[in-house]
Amino acid sequence: MVPILLCSVVSVAIIIERFWSLNNNKLVPKHLLAQVWHWIKANQLDGAKIREMKQDSALGEILGAGLSNSRHGREIMKESIQEAANHVVHELEKYLSILGTIASITPLLGLLGTVVGMIKVFTAIMVQGTGNPGVLAGGISEALVTTAAGLTVAIPSMMFHRYFQRRVDAIVVDMEKEAIKLVDALHSDRTVDDSGEDKS
Repeated sequence: MVPILLCSVVSVAIIIERFWSLNNNKLVPKHLLAQVWHWIKANQLDGAKIREMKQDSALGEILGAGLSNSRHGREIMKESIQEAANHVVHELEKYLSILGTIASITPLLGLLGTVVGMIKVFTAIMVQGTGNPGVLAGGISEALVTTAAGLTVAIPSMMFHRYFQRRVDAIVVDMEKEAIKLVDALHSDRTVDDSGEDKS
């Protein structure tokens, strides 16, 4: 039971932390691309603004990496955006592998506890016989508690693991769209309007 309880504490901590960290509005500000395009048109984009943008949000980090290398051509800009995106995605997926591991091992820990408990019950039968069915039923019931506890931790952990994976995927898609808009706007005839949408 002790490992299962520890897993439950870690699982709850990760779930709370990921809910706080995977905030779409904080990671992908809606008007950031329009703001960047405004700075470019007004010739106000400098190194200080790019550094500030990189620190403010995950999307800012990706766009900032692209802007820092925009004058080297489209391909270099896309490569720098991809490198920054790899780092951002790694941060977004932080702790999710631990959550998935907890979801996988807690049923096994519960089963192990049940097996150990059943061994003790059968050992008691060998020593004392089957004279008191109530004691045997109580021992079996106690042994099954660990399996129930393991499943109680594993099921929510698995659900939240899948939920956060989908959330990360959606955030990555949003950031990819914004980055593509910026690359196309800087290296083609497209422009970006005040809402961050492409305009031919």
